Amino acid sequence: MAIRTMNAPPAGPRVPTGVSAGVAVYDRDSGTFTERLAPDARFRSASVVKLLIALDLLWDREAVDVLPPDDRTRLAAMLASSDDDAAGHFWERNGGTGVITRMVSRLGLTGTSGPPPDFPGYWGFSAITAADAVRVWRYLLDEAPAALRDAVLDPLRRATRYGTDGFDQSFGIPSAFARPWAVKQGWSGFPAPARPKGAGRGGVDLDRPALHTTGTVGAGDRAVVAVLTLHPPGTAYAAGCARVTEIVRSLRVPGAGAM
Repeated sequence: MAIRTMNAPPAGPRVPTGVSAGVAVYDRDSGTFTERLAPDARFRSASVVKLLIALDLLWDREAVDVLPPDDRTRLAAMLASSDDDAAGHFWERNGGTGVITRMVSRLGLTGTSGPPPDFPGYWGFSAITAADAVRVWRYLLDEAPAALRDAVLDPLRRATRYGTDGFDQSFGIPSAFARPWAVKQGWSGFPAPARPKGAGRGGVDLDRPALHTTGTVGAGDRAVVAVLTLHPPGTAYAAGCARVTEIVRSLRVPGAGAM
């Protein structure tokens, strides 16, 4: 008779049928990855790119206090509530795709690029990988000057339940794990985009609904988690969110406290 071991760690990412996923989980204590599934697969970034927009904005500044008050308000809203108007403001003012070009060079990102030439103003069509998302978070935690780190991480630690567009951004990490955590979520394709199918460029799918959860988990930001996903056409937002949370709950995340 087989004996089931209780409290055994998950066997690895469990990805629902029809979902494409890129996954990376990094344990900062051991300096090793506990999970990797297609970590270099490229996905359109959706709002995860707001991390790079924020870092580019603050890169040469000694403190967030040197920003004009309106920009400080925009920055906090862009990070905590995923405000699109704020992202668009900084994107246009700071050179559009140049934001991505600079941050790729500064952080040594290998799978990240700006939006396709046909969509220059669509910052959410930038490409990113799970491996690069982990690299961005590790920079924030381990390399960024303290003022920059706090200016970005503090809003992400108090991420609101809903984005300013009304979408629930509590899926994935916030639904799977108890605090402490910091998150930057991403969603795109709800409702379906009004453009010709097959609009992807450079191997990046711009059509299927995208849902991403990235962030840190545990005391002292023990683990960095990045789960990027694409879902079948017509997937309802709530159903896609549930699937992302299901994937996250299947992961080996050191230091995480279950909900």
